[in-house]
Amino acid sequence: MGFSTDAIHTGQEPDAATGAIVPPIYQTSTYVQEGINQNKGYDYARTNHPNRKALERCVAKLEGGLTSYVFSSGMAAIDAVFRLLRPGDHAVLSEAVYGGVYRLTMQLLVQFGMEFTYVNTSSEEKVRAALRPSTKMLYVETPTNPTMIVTDLAAMAGIAREKRLTLVVDNTFLSPYLQRPVEHGAHIVVHSMTKYLGGHSDLTAGVAVVTRQEDADKIYFVQRSAGAGLAPMDCFLTARGIKTLAVRMERHNANGETLAKFLAGHKKVKRVLYPGLPSHPQHELAKRQQKGFGAMISFDVGSLEAARRLLENVKLCSLAESLGGVETLISNPALMTHSSIPPERRREVGITDGLVRISVGIEDVEDLQADLDQALTKV
Repeated sequence: MGFSTDAIHTGQEPDAATGAIVPPIYQTSTYVQEGINQNKGYDYARTNHPNRKALERCVAKLEGGLTSYVFSSGMAAIDAVFRLLRPGDHAVLSEAVYGGVYRLTMQLLVQFGMEFTYVNTSSEEKVRAALRPSTKMLYVETPTNPTMIVTDLAAMAGIAREKRLTLVVDNTFLSPYLQRPVEHGAHIVVHSMTKYLGGHSDLTAGVAVVTRQEDADKIYFVQRSAGAGLAPMDCFLTARGIKTLAVRMERHNANGETLAKFLAGHKKVKRVLYPGLPSHPQHELAKRQQKGFGAMISFDVGSLEAARRLLENVKLCSLAESLGGVETLISNPALMTHSSIPPERRREVGITDGLVRISVGIEDVEDLQADLDQALTKV
């Protein structure tokens, strides 16, 4: 089946009991047992429930994985993946990842004896130089948030095979419609489903898609033991959002390309970070590795004061954290999504005070361009 067909039908089959075209929400905490240790596949909602199981089938199918596990947020899913590590284990991560990942690793997980090194994973040489005998995981965001650096996933998969590492890829920025990391050798794919998979800014959810049974067993153990599995209503909302993922991503992608070109030619903009522009250092790699360039754009207006002026004067674009919704969201990463990263570290990886990140929605692109233009004239 094609991608759109799978998105609409896998895990979303009509209800067998009633024929309802939309499967019901199983808003229950427990299930009546047929006997001791005898049930119909469910015993307690923290352990599993029908809406969660159906959504997990759907996302695994879209990413090409063996199975998947859905969580109460993207960070909960990422935390579960890092639980594959043990005290003394080391992981290499893309620099300039989402600030919450930096906070989780460098402020929390290090307390349990895990070690982390952040490097520019677009450089195979830098990745190899960061490896240690204790390295067990390679964690890649591509494109990175918010610097939009693209990593060669096939090259990272080659290192992972050679060094017997687990390759984890955060695919939130592109969704499985525009990029399928498993096809390039990833072992685990994570998403904040709050973003493009849900698509409507009305839920928080995360997923870890796995390709190996041993990883599946461990992550499921974390999910049911820690109790961070996604609730029935949020599973229902995410599944509903996924049905329109393909058509939404086509519009997101088209609008993103148009606005990136507009910003690149604007006199108030110092630089634009977008893999779809020929000036981007990994433009050709993005063309090969991705189905499209996406709708995430970062651009620098030169200073924090200039960024403030811009963000205070937009009217259609909404000043907010998060991304991937049908509405356009705009933010200043240094003071918002990446504020947990120390200022000196932000500067090292290119997150300047004047950097603005925009998640381009599916509105009429002419309206978005006009809004940005009028706001930029006030900078």
